[in-house]
Amino acid sequence: MFTTEQAADRLVANAEAVRALAAHVSPEQATWRPSEDAWTMRETLAHLADEEREDFRVRLIHTLERPGEPWPPIDPAGWVNERAYNAKPLDDSLAKFLAERAQSVAWIRTLDAPDLDTAYAHPQWGPVPAGDLLSAWLAHDQLHLRQLSELHYAWTGHISAPYGTRYAGPW
Repeated sequence: MFTTEQAADRLVANAEAVRALAAHVSPEQATWRPSEDAWTMRETLAHLADEEREDFRVRLIHTLERPGEPWPPIDPAGWVNERAYNAKPLDDSLAKFLAERAQSVAWIRTLDAPDLDTAYAHPQWGPVPAGDLLSAWLAHDQLHLRQLSELHYAWTGHISAPYGTRYAGPW
């Protein structure tokens, strides 16, 4: 079982990994998608900024500090088009994400032995313990770090034509 301090440290490291994966990305690469249903880098970074501000931190605060109060509604999939994520400059979304992440980490570091078994009564899933939210937050970062890495890999193949990337090894 991890501590909130360890979770905060991991959130900081994950944010630095996101920063590194967003570095030196051209506007063309930032808006490129390898398939019709894939997100672009711009969409991914804007999503991370909104999730940081409106999902994980807010829902963990509600669960720990306002038990019984309903979670605010979110619509991450709908926000992609509704909020025009692909039109937002990558650097702006990255800056927003990093600023929100700093606030999240600062708040987590104020927690003094929180009861991570405190649960929100989700209408569809049943009890959702605060520890699940914290674990999911870390896992959510990993999903999008993988996504950003996959976008870089696919972009390399895209711009390398007529050459290929098979010598790199299997993906």
